[in-house]
Amino acid sequence: MIKRRATLALCATLLLGLSAACHKKAPPPPPPPPPAPAPAPANKPVVNYFTAEPTTITAGQPSSLRWSVTDATSVQINNEIGQVSPNGRRGVYPTATTTYHLTANGAGGTTEADATVTVSSPPPPEPVQAAPQPTVQDILAKQVQDLHFEYDKSDIRAEDQSVLQGDAAALKTIFQMDANFVVTIEGHCDERGSAEYNLGLGDRRASATKDALIALGVPGDKLKTISYGKERPLCTDPTEDCYARNRRAHFTATQ
Repeated sequence: MIKRRATLALCATLLLGLSAACHKKAPPPPPPPPPAPAPAPANKPVVNYFTAEPTTITAGQPSSLRWSVTDATSVQINNEIGQVSPNGRRGVYPTATTTYHLTANGAGGTTEADATVTVSSPPPPEPVQAAPQPTVQDILAKQVQDLHFEYDKSDIRAEDQSVLQGDAAALKTIFQMDANFVVTIEGHCDERGSAEYNLGLGDRRASATKDALIALGVPGDKLKTISYGKERPLCTDPTEDCYARNRRAHFTATQ
């Protein structure tokens, strides 16, 4: 009986141990592995420089655009330039002030930059100074030439015909410019001969010159004559060259 009770007690003890073992908590699971690190964000494009050289030009002159961009997948410049490489140079010829816009795109975003070329107006041309119109006095002094005569002669020399025609053309211009202008033809002689004879010779020379001009179309009412004989010589040397210079018909404005 005592043995039986001992056996039962032993069994009860074993049962209690087994029951306690069955109700024991399981150990917690191991912690999950740490998450993988997030990828680093992509860099935004950087415009190192975008310039125009020179920045100011006159119309028709060139300017050079220069640029350098990093971390970009595409680079564009407006004003019909379009897609370009990240680093480059381009000549431009704007006719008016123009701002060029650069756009750089990349995985990290977009970056923009501007470069302006100022086109200045060329200075106005220097005004053309109109040549002053000659006056009738200028034409008379510069374009109407003296006629010269042989010794003791009053007829127009053959070698002076071209001078006579030039004088006629100039005098016609004078009278067209000023209808009230009157020209006096002076007859001159060299110092040889008497004063009275030279006055007559000078008058014949002035009259011959007037008649020749009228024959070429110069209005006679605009021409007067006077003889100074040998009173107003150009040259006083007793030489043939000096005498030849004094034998002349000279033109002056009538006072």
